[in-house]
Amino acid sequence: VSFSLLRNDIGEVTGYIGYLQDITQQKETEKLLEEQTKLLKHQAYHDMLTALPNRMLFHDRLEQAIAQAKRNNEKFALLFIDLDQFKNINDSLGHHIGDEVLIEAANRLRSTIREQDTLSRLGGDEFTIILRDIDSVQNTTTVARKIIASIKEPMQIASQTLYISSSIGISIYPDDTTIAENLIKYADAAMYRAKDEGRDNFQFYSSEMTTIAFEKVVMENSLRVAIKEEQFEVYYQPQYDIQNNTIVGMEALVRWIHPSLGIISPVKFIPLAETTGLIVDIDRIVMKTAMQQFVQWYEKGLNPGILALNLAMRQLKEEDFISYLLGTMQELHFKPEWLELEITEGQMMSNPDLSIQKLQRLYQLGIEIAIDDFGTGYSSLSYLKKMPLSKLKIDQSFVHDIPDDEDDVAIIKAIIALGKSLNLSLIAEGVETEEQKEFLVHEKCDYVQGYFYSKPIHHEEMTKLLAAI
Repeated sequence: VSFSLLRNDIGEVTGYIGYLQDITQQKETEKLLEEQTKLLKHQAYHDMLTALPNRMLFHDRLEQAIAQAKRNNEKFALLFIDLDQFKNINDSLGHHIGDEVLIEAANRLRSTIREQDTLSRLGGDEFTIILRDIDSVQNTTTVARKIIASIKEPMQIASQTLYISSSIGISIYPDDTTIAENLIKYADAAMYRAKDEGRDNFQFYSSEMTTIAFEKVVMENSLRVAIKEEQFEVYYQPQYDIQNNTIVGMEALVRWIHPSLGIISPVKFIPLAETTGLIVDIDRIVMKTAMQQFVQWYEKGLNPGILALNLAMRQLKEEDFISYLLGTMQELHFKPEWLELEITEGQMMSNPDLSIQKLQRLYQLGIEIAIDDFGTGYSSLSYLKKMPLSKLKIDQSFVHDIPDDEDDVAIIKAIIALGKSLNLSLIAEGVETEEQKEFLVHEKCDYVQGYFYSKPIHHEEMTKLLAAI
């Protein structure tokens, strides 16, 4: 509303004129703009899926926590939380289920902390918690245990029951560091230690973790160079028919020939290769090298039997794996019936549906499939029946103490009985003594592999061994 004065000829006020304007539309527009501004500001600092503070707001809150702790001479803890094997949920059930899991996990995490603490989602399945003003490390331990227990409770998602676990890394201000970037780095290193320790646990940062993390970076860089320069050699461990002691095949085992450190055992580098994805390139180097060698042996009139290659789940997930395998076999004139692919029980069960789909295709091509380290995972018998398997490989941990250990004896007998009932061949690995061999003969195990017969040997030694048969 606005007014104007009315005056006569001599300037006296004689009245007023009022103007009334409807500004409803203007006010609604201003309100809408204000709401949109608030929404954009919220979206800039919060995760769209869970509505938690995002990475940007987390960094701001962390700096605030440091300033407050410094001012008041307080301690606080930074927790890095990662959902174990979350990628398998996305891969097997779809991202829509994965999103529901993240929302449920966020809700459960909220219930474990105080109002003064800050829960954030950095992205993917990574969450952080800033626990302010902790009296002691014990307070943090209590919260970490609550988180692990909360996440482990079964999740009902889209009529499915899912079981999730978490790994937590913890750094403490000012005990570990007073610098925000280092608090993050240390909590992250501790979280990876928790994963290395078997997941579903928490670890506090210690200075040795920085050393280990540095060594991993150096090792990874060296591995990349090794792949580029093909610093790998394949050794072969023969597999024997237990009844007549004839060679029926051999397992190809990789060795890293480092230019200054010499031979590096796969135990040292394979776990890192698997986590970084470099295992795909290493597996393909081993595959091609071993196939070339087998073709040469057959062309010389020797009989190396079946080539057993270890197959990483990471390799199986590669879209071009089957086409690469077939292309390599065709290029080298390597016959499908000469090949056996070994996949560990644990890896197979990490994504059983994908395993069945891909392995069925390989099996139809005439390639044999074996479960490696059988007995150490958690195979479902229903999945085991569906798998296109030809062989079970009894893990050496069960072979080591037979025939003295009653539990191992019972386990091996059960595995052999299961294999026979499913019409599968059985091979025991890690056979090192006459007593172990005789026990396996008595139990009618089909094949054996281990130092009692031969250690893994270079292709030149293997050529001599085959020629002597």
